[in-house]
Amino acid sequence: MSSPAPKRRLDVRENDRRSTGPGKRAARPQRSTWQKFLPSPAMAGALALITAGVGSVAYSSQTDSPFPQNDYAAISATYANDTDSSVDVSRSADRRVSAEQAAAQVAQQQSQIREAVQARADDLALNRWVLPVTGYRITARFGQSSGLWSSGRHTGLDFAGPSGSTIVSVAAGTVKSSGYAGAYGNKTEIVLEDGTEIWYCHQSRVVVSPGDQVAAGDVIGYTGSTGNVTGPHLHLEVHPGGGGAVDPFAALQEHDVNP
Repeated sequence: MSSPAPKRRLDVRENDRRSTGPGKRAARPQRSTWQKFLPSPAMAGALALITAGVGSVAYSSQTDSPFPQNDYAAISATYANDTDSSVDVSRSADRRVSAEQAAAQVAQQQSQIREAVQARADDLALNRWVLPVTGYRITARFGQSSGLWSSGRHTGLDFAGPSGSTIVSVAAGTVKSSGYAGAYGNKTEIVLEDGTEIWYCHQSRVVVSPGDQVAAGDVIGYTGSTGNVTGPHLHLEVHPGGGGAVDPFAALQEHDVNP
């Protein structure tokens, strides 16, 4: 009776069952691809650093930007608003400066006008003529002929009126002389700015002296009957440049005075 065959062990691997022939080495198991390229510890550390740096850069580019998109839009809008505000302020300042310049020009023009008006008023006052008396009537005109005058011809304009009536200077000037003058009685001569002499004759009383400055309308004396007269009156003569007598009536009208 033959002996039973030995039992096969279940935990014996297939490779273990392969017998190696004499002089042959047992085959080594194959490594996987990952195992072939397993990095060394130094390389693994370098890869870790690179990975960390790339991740950090990527994260920073997304989260750590100093000007996130929303903030950039807000800043841009603010800048635009500030620019508009600056433009408005600048325009407002320009308008204010323009208004101030216009006001200054108006004020200067008004000042110039006032000065011109005042100068004209002064000029008119300097050259203003007025009537020498009031409450009068003209009794003799320039150029009339009569034996009453030594020359046979009247050289002035007579204003008859009550004795003692006020006599005023017809224009601004300087008293040249005052006092008794023969047929002219009490006479006052006043020289105007342009050299014209005005004579006031037959006064009852003289109240100015040589050298006095008078303006148009200033009192210089009072009517009377001194000298060669037929009654109280003022005999007025006009001598341009101190020369010969001219018609006082025309001279008064030339200066807007109507006797």
